[in-house]
Amino acid sequence: MLLGLPAHLVPQTVGRALSRACHVIASVVLASAGLLLIVNQVAEPSYLLWPALLALLPMLGMLFVVERFRSTTAVLAYLAIGSACLYWYAVTLFAQIPAVQASDAFSLSLPKIALVMVGGSGLRSRGSLLWATAGFALGEIVTQLATWQTGATPRLDVAVLFAWLLVSVTATSSLLARGRVGRAQPSLHRAAFDQQKQAIRHDVEQQASALLHDTVLNHLASITAGGPGPLDPATAASMATDLEVLVGQEWLVDETRAPAPASPTTGPGDWTTSELGHAVARAREGGLEVGVTGDLGAVTRLAPAVCRALGLAVAQCLTNVAVHSGTDRAEVVVYGDGVDLTVMIIDDGVGFDAAATAPDRLGLKNSVEARTRRVGGSAQIWSSPGSGTSVMLRVPVAPAESVVTPGAAAAASPVTDGPGPVDLASPTAGGGAP
Repeated sequence: MLLGLPAHLVPQTVGRALSRACHVIASVVLASAGLLLIVNQVAEPSYLLWPALLALLPMLGMLFVVERFRSTTAVLAYLAIGSACLYWYAVTLFAQIPAVQASDAFSLSLPKIALVMVGGSGLRSRGSLLWATAGFALGEIVTQLATWQTGATPRLDVAVLFAWLLVSVTATSSLLARGRVGRAQPSLHRAAFDQQKQAIRHDVEQQASALLHDTVLNHLASITAGGPGPLDPATAASMATDLEVLVGQEWLVDETRAPAPASPTTGPGDWTTSELGHAVARAREGGLEVGVTGDLGAVTRLAPAVCRALGLAVAQCLTNVAVHSGTDRAEVVVYGDGVDLTVMIIDDGVGFDAAATAPDRLGLKNSVEARTRRVGGSAQIWSSPGSGTSVMLRVPVAPAESVVTPGAAAAASPVTDGPGPVDLASPTAGGGAP
């Protein structure tokens, strides 16, 4: 129980648990003592037991005070008042009930056990042991005094001794366990640190492989498809921009926290300024005919990091269409339901067998699927040879109070941008082989 706790919280946590358990036991035994008194009073109406019953009430009240404050003053007051009440209780029973003419009688043991259980009030195990011993000693002294005064034979109360041993063993065990926890904590902290470091390294490696595929590998594919001759100016400019990203360290920023790039000319309510808009624009500049339909205003309700990840994933899907699908047309469909945003990227190209894709192909694996999962989304891919490809990306929408969507009630209604949609009958998205 203690190994999962920070070392500085162990004493307080164990102390509270022991205190609560002991106070519950004390409440039960006091209630049981009162019930026994009532039963004896009903069975023998000649007895006068109500003074003993009244003696239990201050102990119950002080037990509540100790549970509420758990201070040294409260514990001392409980011991003092409890000892006086126990003396009155014992004298009342010894004077009237013949069966209680011995100090180890069960009905007399109950309030003494409640006095011992105050030992659980210590926040630390050493304090608990001290208070329990004090309660045991006071209970025995008071009981023996009442026994002597009434002329009974003094005897040791075995039940109360067992209760004291139980509290003492529990407190001692917690002390020993705390020492083991103190020795084990550094190893646990080191293991947690190593696990966190490994998770961060894995995330950085995934980002690096996705960036490598988004930039270097895609550019090499574009150069190969372009054939001999001068490099296209647009491709050269894109390569220069990506080279600056690779040389710098901006890509090391966690994609789940990275802000979306701002546009100096268009307000944040325009979807074209988002990463999704940039992805569509770059695909069109590369010669791909992209039709965009649906609830485009929903894109502006995404959190910046989610919008960025979605745009980069869509960009990779459109790159796959241009490079692998054998068609120059693709359709992007956007649908938002207030909780999630869904984007479908559909083409009617050559398609591919997703099950036969080599494990070292990183396009859909890292640039689409892993990137979407890192922001709490998901990606599904449908494709088969000769029937095109469809990719469905689903990401969470930011809460309404955390997103500012200036003035576009019209933006939330379905709109169409670019060429008309291609045939959507094929249940297939994102363009050809990864």
